[in-house]
Amino acid sequence: MAYIVLILIGALSAIIGALVGIGGGIIIVPSLVYFGIDHQLLSGMTPQRAIGTSSVILITTGLTATLGYLKTKQVDVKNGLIFLIGIIPGALIGAYISRYLTLDSFNLYFGIFLIIISIILMIRNSVKPIKYFQQEKYMKSFTDRYGEEHRYGIPPVVAIISSFIVGITTGLFGIGGGALMTPLMIIIFKFPPHVAVGTSMMMIFFSSFSSSVSHVVQGNVLWVHAIVLIISSYFGAKIGVRINSKIKSDTVVLILRFTMLILGIYLIIKSIL
Repeated sequence: MAYIVLILIGALSAIIGALVGIGGGIIIVPSLVYFGIDHQLLSGMTPQRAIGTSSVILITTGLTATLGYLKTKQVDVKNGLIFLIGIIPGALIGAYISRYLTLDSFNLYFGIFLIIISIILMIRNSVKPIKYFQQEKYMKSFTDRYGEEHRYGIPPVVAIISSFIVGITTGLFGIGGGALMTPLMIIIFKFPPHVAVGTSMMMIFFSSFSSSVSHVVQGNVLWVHAIVLIISSYFGAKIGVRINSKIKSDTVVLILRFTMLILGIYLIIKSIL
């Protein structure tokens, strides 16, 4: 039964994560806590091990999705590297801080985090890009798979600081950072949505690798669970990339944001009771 649960968690989280550029950690972590701690179906689970194991899984999801999106020219590598300057050290710090989380504090903080992400996803299409970032000195070009050129602003200092903060949440919650980076790139930096998704997966790969190093050192990875999740997430990520190239992800985002809202409220209530 435990292996069936792990296969379903890995595949579904990777499909949704690759489809909308969030990596899937936002689904893996609470699922591991729910089945591992609340229902004792996954032995040896703690909040820290759920976070550490998720970080390792997201390396596979991020790499698989990134390679797929590189083929379809949906990854802005040059601008993505700017974000990596901040997100990698942030992920290391966040992974270290996670050692101080108890089950109740994890439920509370992760619940609040999920609600914030849900709200961000709700308003992402109605928020106009900040004009300051669209000054000519910050403008960069990217040509997508259709040969269409997109121009948007990436102020290096702002990009590094914001990605550093995202990196901390990556290591702290084992979510890969895509849940914040994708709407951040779309809303603030005016990335085309399909390019934001692809570029986000590249950052998820590197940030997850960075945070995983710290979690492995701390012994926060359940390797048997991780191997099953890695195999299932590999195939799930490939499916998510294929779906992304054929349909709009708005419907999935709609379902995802309400799911996160409900789950966030549930975790907060659980931490209080």
